[in-house]
Amino acid sequence: MKVNVQSVNFNIDKDLIEFVNIKVDNLDKFYDRIIEADVYLKVQSTSEKENKIVEVKLNIPGDEFMVKKQCKTFEEGVDLATGALKRQLRKKKEKQRSHQL
Repeated sequence: MKVNVQSVNFNIDKDLIEFVNIKVDNLDKFYDRIIEADVYLKVQSTSEKENKIVEVKLNIPGDEFMVKKQCKTFEEGVDLATGALKRQLRKKKEKQRSHQL
């Protein structure tokens, strides 16, 4: 799977890119036909503490999953986004299994 990481309104460091790659690569365990993942990390200029936005878009054959999370840190946002995607991928896999029977 190819993982594209883009940062908006800030410069991203290597550690964060590595963290995102590891978390997104783990999604292969739940659905092995993922083509690519686009990860957008954004900083909103607001006075709120939860100004980090993480968007993850997964491309799979015939479908696309998109999750958007807003948190205090990018790490927390990536954790929440990948958790939501895991649930969606499991649901898709179960649906496919039920259609094959």
